[in-house]
Amino acid sequence: MLGSFTYCNPCRLHFGPKALDDLAGELKTYGPVVMLAYGGGSIKKTGVYDQVMKALADAGKTVVELSGVMSNPTVEKMREGCALARENDVDLILAVGGGSVIDYAKAVSVSAWSDEDGWEKYFKRTTPIDNRIIPVGDVLTMSGTGSEMNAGSVLSSHSEHLKIGHVFGSDVIPQFAIVNPELTFTVPDYQMKAGIFDAFNHIQEQYFSGTDDNVSDYVMEGLMRSLIHSSRIAVADPTDYEARSNISWVCTWALNTFVACGKATDWEVHMIGQAIGAVTDATHGMTLSAVAPAYYRFIMPYGLPKFVRFATEVWGVDPQGKTDEDIASCGLDAMEAWMREIGVVMHASELGLTEDMFDDVVKGTFLLGGGYKKLTSDEVRSILKESM
Repeated sequence: MLGSFTYCNPCRLHFGPKALDDLAGELKTYGPVVMLAYGGGSIKKTGVYDQVMKALADAGKTVVELSGVMSNPTVEKMREGCALARENDVDLILAVGGGSVIDYAKAVSVSAWSDEDGWEKYFKRTTPIDNRIIPVGDVLTMSGTGSEMNAGSVLSSHSEHLKIGHVFGSDVIPQFAIVNPELTFTVPDYQMKAGIFDAFNHIQEQYFSGTDDNVSDYVMEGLMRSLIHSSRIAVADPTDYEARSNISWVCTWALNTFVACGKATDWEVHMIGQAIGAVTDATHGMTLSAVAPAYYRFIMPYGLPKFVRFATEVWGVDPQGKTDEDIASCGLDAMEAWMREIGVVMHASELGLTEDMFDDVVKGTFLLGGGYKKLTSDEVRSILKESM
């Protein structure tokens, strides 16, 4: 464990079938005006909306509703929320939904009181926050992003063909999270699978970096094995509580900053995937599954020992009689077989990506240096071709 780090996660998380009962106690901490942010109205069909509104009413809160948050939140929608938050001097933003709604709430929380446009200041220029931050709490209805317990936020600008994720400081992490795995049961099959792979790749992005004997790597191997096991059960029976609860908990820990401790972290699959999402508006987790096999086969020679460990410790590949290259390749074969088994997208062309979009994707891909190789633009293009 050679890295130096500071770890802080201020989120208080309530987990289990009765977790929503704890919302009332959390609301007592905040002022009288609450912005309720949610998506397209599914929470009204499931009854979650009524339960949340009752808790808000019982707590004596004035509710400012902001609905229609889309699966890839846009800059325009963020600006709408900022204006509403300022006009009503909101004391708390309560996000009810999946990762996109929670990401959105965090973007509004840091941008509402900014002296200039939050997209330009905090996402494109990544300027340190120098204004009031509105606290965020969340009620999670879809697992995958880990946004319920981290400081990340992703926004899209369709006019600029950009999708940018920014990880803020710990003061932007939601103050509380309500995680009842039963609320994820009604998520469409496609979205459930996308969330599963999103979480799996979150772990990979942190795992495939560094070469020291790191505690985080042992934790991540266990998380990946748990997710693989539970995903198979959940795909067969989406209402299996034990499987869905394990998936929810893994998704939270995959990206709540804990397993990043001591790690350089990679995130290049996410950079390419987000650039694809910027031009196709495809579901985030599926952009990752479309790119990951080609990316990891490309970088495997540069981090071979870790890929060997991934094969043996996560997938149970028998190393006897095999070269390191063969062991590592067998691990990626096993990963791809599992991906096909659970039904995630395996080719970027399935998302609507065409070769005439490659220039925009390459241009929109941020090239990072935390993994085993920093890519060039030509290598990004090559990986895109392999992913088709």
